[in-house]
Amino acid sequence: MKYLNILLVFAPVAIIGSFIAGFSPTWLFIASALAVIPAAGILGQATEELAAHTGPRVGGLLNATLGNAAELIITLFAIRAGLLDLVKASITGSILGNVLLVLGFAILFGGIKNGVQRFDRRHASVNATQLIMAVLALIIPSLFFFAHTETVGPVESLSLGTAIAMLAIYALGLLFTFRRPKDHDLLSTPEPALAKATQAAHHGGWPLRRSIVTLLLATGLIAWLSEILVGAVEHTTATLGLSEFFIGIIVVPLVGNVAEHAVAVQTAWKNNMELSLEVSLGSSLQIALFVAPVLIFVSLLMGHPLTLVFNQFELIALFGGILIAAMVAQDGESNWLEGAQLLAVYVILALAFFFVPV
Repeated sequence: MKYLNILLVFAPVAIIGSFIAGFSPTWLFIASALAVIPAAGILGQATEELAAHTGPRVGGLLNATLGNAAELIITLFAIRAGLLDLVKASITGSILGNVLLVLGFAILFGGIKNGVQRFDRRHASVNATQLIMAVLALIIPSLFFFAHTETVGPVESLSLGTAIAMLAIYALGLLFTFRRPKDHDLLSTPEPALAKATQAAHHGGWPLRRSIVTLLLATGLIAWLSEILVGAVEHTTATLGLSEFFIGIIVVPLVGNVAEHAVAVQTAWKNNMELSLEVSLGSSLQIALFVAPVLIFVSLLMGHPLTLVFNQFELIALFGGILIAAMVAQDGESNWLEGAQLLAVYVILALAFFFVPV
């Protein structure tokens, strides 16, 4: 993913521009978004390098905790700014992006080069079932809210209770993975995609100190860029005619996960569909079962309570996206046509998200 590092040239543009009076907020948004892409890739690599020094169990926990860290940082700044619709849209967009866009490109290009690709249907089925359960947990508070629109208090309590249950399932999934013999492991640890893809051939070239320093520097850079990006959102939406909802559901997930997405496609191109499928589903699981619940609790501390109430179109998109991804994974093999179908669904949803009045 070194070719993405060229985008780091936009980091000083965004940082210096934020101190210049009259600098276009739209260009600040674009520059900071582009700079986050390689910074997120470096953060993922530093996490994997650090995990190599800690052993498989602690390393797996690091990967499972710090995966999607870039997107988490962006959404934390969005919560602080009170952009709660953007935060919830980014949760939806991340899940859909992984199971439709990433998996779609992986299956399409993998199928074009290698023909029909096969993978462990039991492994994929367990992950798909876990993801369906996670999306169901996200949907239930919304359905309760629509049925009882006057009960704001109970919806907040239901969201908190749901978040606790989701974190418990996430922790149990990690425990299951760590304690089960590797040869019989059916439930993958929902680690970040970049880490999953580098586990098979880790180069281990970084010393411990470099791994820690790089991790801290990348985190700090992403935090700085995220503050600039979020601060320019409102002006950018007004200037470009985009909604805050569209920025959250399409732009933020892509910015935070481009490096992971590229690795997932590369593994499928190399005829490792098993790992590519695990990457896309595992990253979605982490967003749904870890990132979303964490944001619920952090939002309380920031004074901007976030609830798991999504609009009706998001609910339909989540259910439909997960359903078609599960159907693709159920037979243990994939072909390029299935990849094209997943991409078509994502394009249709993206167009609808662009025009949806929210």
